[in-house]
Amino acid sequence: MDIMNYYNISILIFGIILFGGIIIIIKLLGRLWWSPMKIQQLMRSQGIQGPSYNLIQGNTKEMYSKRIKAMAKPMQLSHHILPRVLPHIHSWLNQYGRNYVQWFGADAHLVITEPELIKEVLNNQHKDFPKAKLQGHIHKIFGNGLATAEGQRWVNSRKLAHFAFHGDSLKSMIPSMVQCAETMVEEWEQHEEKEIDVFEHFKVYTLDVISHTAFGSSYEQGRNIFQMLQRLCELYITNRYKVRLPVISKILKSEDDIEGESLEKKMKDCFVEIIKAREDQKMNNDYGNDFLGLLVKAKNDPQKSQRISLEDVVDECKTLYFAGHETTSLLLAWTMFLLALHKEWQEKARNEVFDLFGHSNPTFEALPKLKTMSMIIHESLRLYPPVMTLVRKVEKETRLGRLVLPSGVHVVIPTAAIHHDEELWGRSADDFKPERFSEGIAKATERNPVGGTYLPFGLGSRSCVGMNFALNEAKIAISMILQRFSFTLSPAYAHSPAMFLTIAPQHGLQLILHPLSTHRQSTFMM
Repeated sequence: MDIMNYYNISILIFGIILFGGIIIIIKLLGRLWWSPMKIQQLMRSQGIQGPSYNLIQGNTKEMYSKRIKAMAKPMQLSHHILPRVLPHIHSWLNQYGRNYVQWFGADAHLVITEPELIKEVLNNQHKDFPKAKLQGHIHKIFGNGLATAEGQRWVNSRKLAHFAFHGDSLKSMIPSMVQCAETMVEEWEQHEEKEIDVFEHFKVYTLDVISHTAFGSSYEQGRNIFQMLQRLCELYITNRYKVRLPVISKILKSEDDIEGESLEKKMKDCFVEIIKAREDQKMNNDYGNDFLGLLVKAKNDPQKSQRISLEDVVDECKTLYFAGHETTSLLLAWTMFLLALHKEWQEKARNEVFDLFGHSNPTFEALPKLKTMSMIIHESLRLYPPVMTLVRKVEKETRLGRLVLPSGVHVVIPTAAIHHDEELWGRSADDFKPERFSEGIAKATERNPVGGTYLPFGLGSRSCVGMNFALNEAKIAISMILQRFSFTLSPAYAHSPAMFLTIAPQHGLQLILHPLSTHRQSTFMM
């Protein structure tokens, strides 16, 4: 009897395991084969072509090989960067048309470049195209902060950020920006007539600015966080094209996964320490008017229903630390590259700076009067947009223009491809022509009156809340550099714009700094 019971129990357990295994296999087949093939067939029936889906990997091997090949050597000194920074998108747009489907693992990515569709996605009032949820190492960088949050969580974060980076709050930040720029250019004076990698210096400057203005600290205090963020970026880039099965990746963790989790924890501990210190400094129920102060105040709101959690504060801090310095340091680097390459525009910008400020520091009131510099910055953002793609996800069957999109499809808007599109910007799309912005952004994009052609800060309600902050920060730094130096590209510079988390100079940006002559300076002052 005991033997029979043991036998029956064994059979039952085996049956349960077998049944469970069959269910798992069926679900995996559905996720990895049936669903992708169904989506591929549906999109092709609507005229949307693209590279064929490959089991598990999708098209990631092709994406990776194209990227490695494109980055293998520097390019000529031109602004035709799309084949280097987004080689797979450049290739497949030419092959399949303005809209096509590519596969990142088993996920369908609908790449769109038609302005009408782009505007429909980014201005959608029915919330049919929410932000795609981040996974893996990139989630550790941003968490669920303003850049990725949805619903009421996003509404609350947006209100706080808008208050912190606009109006009088933004005006109060200008002295700190000037002070940080002063520190940078004073250091540069030790490098006159020598080669200097300005990209590395801009990283320090922009992090110093965000530390002072948003966190009441300094670059030195934030250095540890910055280094951890940089390492997480490296881990993301290394693992970007590795497709992991959902269940297995949680059980079998790689060394990079373990390191990423350790960095995430250490970074959280650093922010918790910063938050605790601000709470301890509270006076008269005031935590300060900078971004950190507003976050801490919201965390300790007397009404429980209005409070945000410690995790929310940490995620907002991570997002701001990364986004607040990364994009502006790149804007500065590429603008300096363009001014070094196009010396006539460097002179025009310098003339304007001296006309407005002389040898005095920039002021909040005068910054909007830098018309020439604004044109140059907008053209820099067009040619070298820091953010290469904007991604949204379809969570339920949705219409987009003439298309019906099934649940699960990601909509990808390749900013760099749109900014270099000859159909939208004319035959000079790859040329540096700041004059195209002489009458503002609207006139520059009037070739396509529906909008959706110039997207360095996004579009619609999810556009970058820190746009004015970043533009003021960049204008101050460039103005103070132009007041002290002229600059040229170093012979050692190798033009290598590359796709990382952003479009960055792969091997840095080496310039030669030349002091302005006494005669030249006095001429400007007359």
